[in-house]
Amino acid sequence: MKAYLQKRNSGDLFDVFEDFFKPMFYDEQLDSMRTDIRETDKEYQHSIEMPGFKKEEIKVSLENGYLTVSAEKNETQEEGKDSPKYLRKECRVSCQRSYYVGDKVQEENVKARYENGMLELTVPKEEPKKITSKSISIE
Repeated sequence: MKAYLQKRNSGDLFDVFEDFFKPMFYDEQLDSMRTDIRETDKEYQHSIEMPGFKKEEIKVSLENGYLTVSAEKNETQEEGKDSPKYLRKECRVSCQRSYYVGDKVQEENVKARYENGMLELTVPKEEPKKITSKSISIE
């Protein structure tokens, strides 16, 4: 909540009004996609929190060296005679985050696993460039 209030401090009257009520209704976790990245000798391991999503709602893509994780959930529930309080309930949640992993990483080498609200990605490291020394002749 602190981060949200620090981001929006323009002094506008409407912003003050929103800042007062936003913390009650705003869930920061929906768009934060908390991530831990661990490094080993051969790979990077990404652990991304994505609670509430099904595996089918999550997409992972690799383009121009950027690994992008996105998820979208659309829920529409129409209530009938059993619950007269609601005629219709709608919920839409989406989030996206990109990580630069390098131009040499191939998508077939990236491994992904989703279990218990955690997306685990394994990205191999690029091979280190070998520096060859060449002697320069002096004239």
